Amino acid sequence: MSRALIIVDVQNDFCEGGSLAVAGGADVAAAISEYIDAHHLEFDHIVATQDWHIDPGAHFSDTPDHKDSWPRHCVAGTRGAELHPDLDSEYIQAYFQKGQFAAAYSGFEGLLAPEDAVPTGERQPGAMPADAEAYAPADNAIGLDDWLQSHDVEDVVVVGIATDFCVMATSLDAVQAGYSVTVIRSLTAGIAEDLEDAVAEMELGGVEVA
Repeated sequence: MSRALIIVDVQNDFCEGGSLAVAGGADVAAAISEYIDAHHLEFDHIVATQDWHIDPGAHFSDTPDHKDSWPRHCVAGTRGAELHPDLDSEYIQAYFQKGQFAAAYSGFEGLLAPEDAVPTGERQPGAMPADAEAYAPADNAIGLDDWLQSHDVEDVVVVGIATDFCVMATSLDAVQAGYSVTVIRSLTAGIAEDLEDAVAEMELGGVEVA
């Protein structure tokens, strides 16, 4: 049995100064780095997910409802889609990019980025890709579940941003896929001021919230 740490969407646009900033995001990035430094030997694999939008349709809106539609964020290849600089990526083995052409909250909707692809970019914040093919996943890219299964992972720990959206969606999907799942609450940051409903939903769905 293998154990994996899944780091969800610790990206510039979701941290202070980003286009869809979550309070405490930068602190969580630094805290995750400290946790990995102290505990990386407890994990067989460490992976990260990224919102990686190319043309996600109605997911982007100039008048967002902050439930189904949002301000433009994490556009593929821009600084906003980069991992936050306080997140140490030394031990991250693989990146799974989601939401290229539609809304995607769960990391299990992500596809494996090419090994030689640096998950950063040079386009201006908010700019749409001039060549979508340059940022789209490979035709044969595998998803997170397939990757975890191929590495005999049975136990996952989930951390990242945001507690009440992508962390929750990823952890609940992990349970549905048959994994034993723990969310470390102190290593997440949420959008809602009161996260008790999100915690209760995760626990009801079979997630251990530590």
